[in-house]
Amino acid sequence: MRVTTNLIYNQNLRSIDTNQGNLVDIQQQLATGKKLLRPSDDPVGAAQVIRLTEELDKITQYQRNNDLTSSSLEQQETALRSINDVINRARVLTVQSGSGILAAQDRQAIGAEIEQIRNQVLDLMNTRNVSGDYIFSGYQSSTQAFEFNPSATGDKVSFLGDDGENQIQISDSVKIQSTSSGKSIFQEVFARLNFEVTAQSAGVLIDTANIDEQGTFDNFHKQNFDPVNAANNQYRFDVLAGDQVSITNVGTGNVLSTQAFESGQPIRFAGMELNFTGTAGDSLEINLNRPEKKNLAETLNDMFIALTSDSISEGDFVKTIDNTLVGLDNGLEKMSLEVSSIGARLNIAQSIKEANLDSEISLQSARSSIEDVDYAKASTEFAKQETALQAAFQSFPRVANLSLFNYIS
Repeated sequence: MRVTTNLIYNQNLRSIDTNQGNLVDIQQQLATGKKLLRPSDDPVGAAQVIRLTEELDKITQYQRNNDLTSSSLEQQETALRSINDVINRARVLTVQSGSGILAAQDRQAIGAEIEQIRNQVLDLMNTRNVSGDYIFSGYQSSTQAFEFNPSATGDKVSFLGDDGENQIQISDSVKIQSTSSGKSIFQEVFARLNFEVTAQSAGVLIDTANIDEQGTFDNFHKQNFDPVNAANNQYRFDVLAGDQVSITNVGTGNVLSTQAFESGQPIRFAGMELNFTGTAGDSLEINLNRPEKKNLAETLNDMFIALTSDSISEGDFVKTIDNTLVGLDNGLEKMSLEVSSIGARLNIAQSIKEANLDSEISLQSARSSIEDVDYAKASTEFAKQETALQAAFQSFPRVANLSLFNYIS
């Protein structure tokens, strides 16, 4: 083989370029901390890094969703606990207002405080988050959840949102409810179950017809109310000969009870107390009222009106107190269930967050093992390549100066 000058120069130049390129690559690895500078360095490893990076980006988004969801749930919990506190205060005032020793001005003073509590509850039910969205409006978060109109006929408090409940993805397989509609928490609170006298004989005079034991009546109502056949909700009290009264379900014809009767003395049945006068052959009928739902703030407003009215009868005032206490208790129970639900969701969010953190660490470790540089190994390689480059630089002049004439004397 003939060794030409061009061959000598090209081989030496190629050696310098190769060593210099290797040295530059190692310099970049040391500077960036990454050993995969381009996909061609390790095609399989590069594909794995892309997949792992996608997984890490997804976990980052899940963690961001988790933080936003937890913040929203904590704000809802704070609002509900605040409402719970003022409702308990309203309950104490309602019980206090039933004291027979209170003068009219005392009731007015209690009414003023109930009014302030009503306004505070409305404000809390219209709580906004940091983005200005109403947290209890469902999907209609830009719309005020509840509106109070004291001049409206019928209900004074109206719900302007919807039933929507946002679901946020916090992991590949877990979605968590981040909001609850105020309709289910505050609007759909069961009012006090009740009954009314619907018919009576000409000889019957009713003194009182009310609920003596609310819990007993509630159980009876829940077990026997028929939402389809109205006749099954009617009960007839027939005065019998021999100072007795029978209680019959009008719809089924079944006699439910027969007990002693004395005209003008109260009789009790299923938590109800009826005091009426009558003789054998007389009767009266009652009807179980359909269950109703009332907004929590509406219940407070009814109590405020009763406390500040100059024309309300004592009997109607007592009924308003009973209605208010049951409505407030049912509202407190609703909020208690919602707070428990929020707590459970927060626990799930925290558990998922910790699991995501574990996955993030594992994925980062796997990605690091593929793409991150080993500084000890890279430093050694850098020194080796630097020595090789220097050798190439030093050997080139010697080879370039080789000539047969240098050896002819």
